[in-house]
Amino acid sequence: MKEAPKLNLKRSLELFEDALNLVPGGVLGARRPADFIMGEYPIFLEYGKGCKLTDVDGNEYIDFLCGYGPIILGYREDEVDDAVIRQIKDKGFCFTLTQRYQNDLARKLNEVIPSAEMSIFLKTGSDGTTAAIRIARAYTNRVKIMRCGYHGWHDWCIEMKGGIPEKLYEDVHGFRYNDLDEIEDLMKKHGDQTAAIIMTPFGHPLHQKMETPKPGFLEGVRKLADKYGAVLVFDEVRTCFRLRMGGAQELYGVTPDLTVLGKGMANGYAISVVAGKKDVMMASASKLFISSTFFPNSDGYVAALKTIEVLEREHVIDAIWKKGDYLLKGIRKVIDRHQNAGAELSGVAPMFFVTFTKGDPNTTRGRRTDFFTQMIRKGFFFTPHHHGYICYRHTEPDLGKTIQAMDESMAYVSEKYK
Repeated sequence: MKEAPKLNLKRSLELFEDALNLVPGGVLGARRPADFIMGEYPIFLEYGKGCKLTDVDGNEYIDFLCGYGPIILGYREDEVDDAVIRQIKDKGFCFTLTQRYQNDLARKLNEVIPSAEMSIFLKTGSDGTTAAIRIARAYTNRVKIMRCGYHGWHDWCIEMKGGIPEKLYEDVHGFRYNDLDEIEDLMKKHGDQTAAIIMTPFGHPLHQKMETPKPGFLEGVRKLADKYGAVLVFDEVRTCFRLRMGGAQELYGVTPDLTVLGKGMANGYAISVVAGKKDVMMASASKLFISSTFFPNSDGYVAALKTIEVLEREHVIDAIWKKGDYLLKGIRKVIDRHQNAGAELSGVAPMFFVTFTKGDPNTTRGRRTDFFTQMIRKGFFFTPHHHGYICYRHTEPDLGKTIQAMDESMAYVSEKYK
């Protein structure tokens, strides 16, 4: 049972100790050391290129988290970065009024997203989902929300309720992905008061196995929204421009009223979108106020336009599916070869997750921790609590090395827990 040597993380740990006196908790949100494996993962990164990251101690990793999803092409993608740099240097990007790239991007989204008759532009996924809920409430003059999935950090949806009065989320009801009976029961009870059903069309629940929709599930939710006059919102922050150019709605053939986009559309630059049917979207023009100093900044628009151009020209989505299929085929063989490790693979080629839900429940955490510890020590950046992504710059040799590292790490776990 050969164990990979521990990484040198001296500088990362020094910076974290410094950060504890400067930032509450040192690092906030999903990038906290506690969300990985304490003492095993780097805390501060120095640079990235293609599909690889280097931390402040000089350790290099083949990365499968892709910045939590925005990196669809690769880190420091020259064509995208050069377009943004030209915009900043030659024209500027933050002005009193809007630049014309707003129209260019809205028109492009109308071409590629089935539901995108009109668009409004924001900065983060949480901005987008919250704006979509406000639009739905203004359009329907209703209050209640049915939700399925992670929708950001704002008051109405965050799981961690510290600092949030109950009145701000008491009208929000959750349902489980692929459980049509549950959402049907909720709508029977609250349908005439429901402004929106918001959901991820592809199931990627927090810390759990990923799910594709069962036959009839998305169609059934669409029918329930129509029956009760609710706005159907697809949270495609992770899935659009990754499962298909037009998102999961294109892949699965079910069109929502509103769609929230972000992450992969601009290869790391901050921009998000609420796009949708004209009659619903027009509520944002007359019934509510959505504004920010930075929403009109054109760096994100220019990055998105260039990223989408590259995605289409290079057939990036097809390439990502092909690469992901190769990787997932290898992972399945590894899992079959080391069944005692108790691992499972879920998801689809562009987005996938290795979990440890099989076998003795008393050792689930230990097996998971040991596997991902071995992987990070070998130079492969996954996380125990979040699914992985494929980007365009992952190569077949990168993926082959990943499969080999998984085989060795799974063998270590299998031997340790036999």
